[in-house]
Amino acid sequence: MKKQELARMIDHTILKPEASINDIKNLCREAIEHNFISVCVNPVNVGLASELLKGSKVKVCTVVGFPLGASTISSKVFETEDAIGNGASEIDMVINVGRLKDKDYEFVKKDINAVVEACGGRALTKVIIETCLLSNEEKITACKIAKEAGADFVKTSTGFSSGGAKVEDIKLMREIVGMEMGVKASGGVRTYEDAKKMIEAGANRIGASASIDIINCAGE
Repeated sequence: MKKQELARMIDHTILKPEASINDIKNLCREAIEHNFISVCVNPVNVGLASELLKGSKVKVCTVVGFPLGASTISSKVFETEDAIGNGASEIDMVINVGRLKDKDYEFVKKDINAVVEACGGRALTKVIIETCLLSNEEKITACKIAKEAGADFVKTSTGFSSGGAKVEDIKLMREIVGMEMGVKASGGVRTYEDAKKMIEAGANRIGASASIDIINCAGE
């Protein structure tokens, strides 16, 4: 895969709690230099990233209900609206994993749909299902609910739980959502080979902090 083609599939990410303003400045500079599709930052850094990326093709992505997904629906809606107001155009929200495991599917759908509606066509909604905590049956159910709730993407992981993206999960997620939705592989994607395997399995977006190392191994 060509370097530029791959770069436009990568959310250049820094979500660690100790990320400084200089870290965000460097992230945005690298994203412009390498033409990544977006930077993914914590909500507090959305305004800064938006200002730094003004006039570029790089979007601002942020996280909502992160990393546990156990916030109230109203707080996820507030986070979403606040982030969009500060310049975010992509929202990666974490599902309520506990309610999914309780089989309270109506709650899970309402949770996702509330964020989709808050985005109101102004931002993409990516739904983090946290695959490492789910059985295959639960992964299938989560993907179906995300699709029914009107989300744009399903995403494997926060990168803050017990595991990250796996090829078999990407295949399963793509099979369930079809071609109408995006599939984002995130968590532990550190090399070009990792990214290539995820894309071959059906991912059309990669979340990574090792983005530069990944594209430097791609073809020109």
